[in-house]
Amino acid sequence: MNWQTLASDSPYRTAVAIQEALQTGRVTEATMGIQELIEALSKSERRALKSQLVRLMLHIIKWRTQPERRSLSWVTSIADARDEIADIREETPSLNERVIRDLWGKAFIMAKRNAEAEMGRVADIKQLTWEEVFDSAYQLESAAGPHA
Repeated sequence: MNWQTLASDSPYRTAVAIQEALQTGRVTEATMGIQELIEALSKSERRALKSQLVRLMLHIIKWRTQPERRSLSWVTSIADARDEIADIREETPSLNERVIRDLWGKAFIMAKRNAEAEMGRVADIKQLTWEEVFDSAYQLESAAGPHA
């Protein structure tokens, strides 16, 4: 059985195949299936983490580049992306700060490209700091004063 392909295509079918292998005493084969399933799920969670990091950075770039267009939907998107990243990290502790920092450069490039496409203009932002991405408050001035 090609566990790698199966685990990439369907975690559920992989789990069922592992169960069948265990029930028929094929422990070594089941162990290989478990290892591939863990690897596939880890990759999936890493992609989800990167996707949320790009989404978060994109909205922060737009926030900084177009202050006149700030909206509650941007505030919500920033908060939601932060929450999703926190959830992913809680569910998959191996996706720690080091992993996020490893993804940082590529995520920033993608976020900037996407933000520029959405805005129809160049964003004069060379980088984002950890604080800007994870710690700074993003609120509308009318609701809570200027951006901290």
